[in-house]
Amino acid sequence: MRVAFMGTPVFATGLLRELYDRGHAIVAVYTQPARPAGRGMELKKSPVHLLAESLGLQVLTPKSLRSREEQAVFAALDVDVAVVAAYGLILPREILNAPKYGCLNLHGSLLPRWRGAAPIQRAIMAGDAESGVGVMRMEEGLDTGPVATQARVAIPQDMTAGELHDALAQAGAPLMADALEALQQGTLIFTPQDDARAVYAAKIEKGEARIDWRRSAKDLHNLVRGLAPFPGAFFEADLGQGLDRVKVLKTRVEAAKGEPGEALDDEGLIACGDGALRLLRVQRSGKGPMDFAEFARGRSLSRGARLA
Repeated sequence: MRVAFMGTPVFATGLLRELYDRGHAIVAVYTQPARPAGRGMELKKSPVHLLAESLGLQVLTPKSLRSREEQAVFAALDVDVAVVAAYGLILPREILNAPKYGCLNLHGSLLPRWRGAAPIQRAIMAGDAESGVGVMRMEEGLDTGPVATQARVAIPQDMTAGELHDALAQAGAPLMADALEALQQGTLIFTPQDDARAVYAAKIEKGEARIDWRRSAKDLHNLVRGLAPFPGAFFEADLGQGLDRVKVLKTRVEAAKGEPGEALDDEGLIACGDGALRLLRVQRSGKGPMDFAEFARGRSLSRGARLA
């Protein structure tokens, strides 16, 4: 099939590679423009951009698809279908209607649960036991289109958002590729979503990442793994060397009691509103991730210390 591929982050790279390897004619790859990154703030191309260039594919990086000029460029590609995976731009009606078979989106949740920007993080933060990835025909609404096929992925109690991201990307690439083959054969069936069961996965706001020790240990454990490795749940405290901002990357729930924020031993057990949270892996500002024992050397977080 003649395909326009639209994606930006690592999540989409496996799918692009899968479609290329299966012999689809990828006429153009749309991705977000290069952005400043790193200490030198040099322009950095997206993971999809870099992969597309290595495969010798045409890359287009419009800032928006709302102009008539960009819509004309897209229409002139004369593609059978557009495949979208975490692209990051809104597709107006003119784009959605241009391909022969429309635009198919690879979405990282079991729709209609977790429509929106952060389905992977929200699933873990909510304590869901499973997630999944699905192929949806796009409409103008936010992830409201009918779904053709889904693959389910279990979420163990200690899985992080990063680990779920990788599992969904791995499951999603062959799922979409198989869907395109069924689409070409006329056997791909779409089922409307039940809007009454829809749950919205709002973008992660900065304030959500701050740890409030008054919450239950279970809720905070889900928060930590839902925001790991990025942006990372965090607390701020003066632990003997000035104010530290500490990301918490791995924890364990334990049955212990104390005042919220109180260190219950010398090994990172912190009391919560209900239960306690063992800090297993953390990261100080400007440093790499480390086990709690390494972090504790030179930091005063012993029994009786209090975190706000």
